[in-house]
Amino acid sequence: MCFLSGKRILITGIASKLSIAYGIAQAMHKQGAELALTYQHDRLKNRIKKFAKELDSDIVLPCDVSEDKSIIALFNELKKFFPTFDGLIHSIAFAPSDQLDGDYVNTVTRQAFQTTHDISAYSFVAMAKYCRSMLNRNSSLLTLSYLGAERVIPHYNVMGVAKASLEANVRYMANSMGPEGIRVNAISAGPIRTLAASGIKNFRQMLVYCENFSPMRRTVTIEDIGNVAAFLSSNLANGITGDVIYVDCGFNIMAMKPDFK
Repeated sequence: MCFLSGKRILITGIASKLSIAYGIAQAMHKQGAELALTYQHDRLKNRIKKFAKELDSDIVLPCDVSEDKSIIALFNELKKFFPTFDGLIHSIAFAPSDQLDGDYVNTVTRQAFQTTHDISAYSFVAMAKYCRSMLNRNSSLLTLSYLGAERVIPHYNVMGVAKASLEANVRYMANSMGPEGIRVNAISAGPIRTLAASGIKNFRQMLVYCENFSPMRRTVTIEDIGNVAAFLSSNLANGITGDVIYVDCGFNIMAMKPDFK
């Protein structure tokens, strides 16, 4: 039997077949989960509907996480399909493109700081707040982070600060929701060539560096991340909460280049 059979999972953040969320959706579908997908803009609606069909789902709902009323509307509509459900994948992040280049102190602005934290960090707990009453015991909430939350990554700038906030969010949410049997975790994924990542200056060079520097001498794939996400959302991971799990081919453990002499 597939280890997600009988589980109902809401997945946010799919934009294309390169999206980490798409890899997660594929892995969960293979393991028997029933899926619901969201989209932000109408221009993505038909694309997400096509993906949903591939995943044997016809539940495609709009949500703009920058607005509480949109989040509330999402879960009110989801109740028609999933009166209760078992998991949420939060794969949403945003920073204005002009923030992902140059010196952090000189570049960051008050508005950009607020916007980046609102979309990239607050939206996770906001979604948890409004779906809490719908979550079954042994449910899993999972978000996506990056090593820039704890170490300086050139040009990652305010997004790194927001990811640090997101990881703290995970710990506080895990403590808050744990008595209800709800687990909250994050995956710290290695860099992947997604639409969102393309806005980071010198991203291609970053991929090459990670490939040469990581113990496995390769970059991570959306399939790698999807498989771990499926595990963390299953009952096999019932003892794991408040954690940040690295899926980056070991890059995070390295202090020097492998060929250092």
